[in-house]
Amino acid sequence: MKTAIAFACGILFAVGLGISGMLQPAKVLGFLDFFGAWDPTLLGVMVGAIPIYMLAWWRWRGRPSIWGSLVPTKASQVLDARLVIGASLFGIGWGFVGVCPGPAVTNLAAPSVFTMSVLAAMLAGIALSFLVPARVK
Repeated sequence: MKTAIAFACGILFAVGLGISGMLQPAKVLGFLDFFGAWDPTLLGVMVGAIPIYMLAWWRWRGRPSIWGSLVPTKASQVLDARLVIGASLFGIGWGFVGVCPGPAVTNLAAPSVFTMSVLAAMLAGIALSFLVPARVK
């Protein structure tokens, strides 16, 4: 059942990305172009997601996650160098190409050289992250 729920959520997310135009890197890069031809579409997507997330959070707060160990516990929510560096690299990559993991995977439905190169870079980053030692307690 958990797998079916996760699959349905993934499909819904992919459809939402497509409807909102977020599968187009130019839309995302247009949002980041504050001093040029700024495109507020991504802001609308984020603002539209806030009430949905708030309702879900309110409904399920304090209950065990259906995602199990995939969701971090409070003990692992520490700001350390590994997190800051990883988040910075993610943001820089997102800003350069206008694609984050959700749209990159969704764009596999119509693969291109660009999509495959973005996915290859993401996989390389994931592989490199295993070389960085975890925080020692």
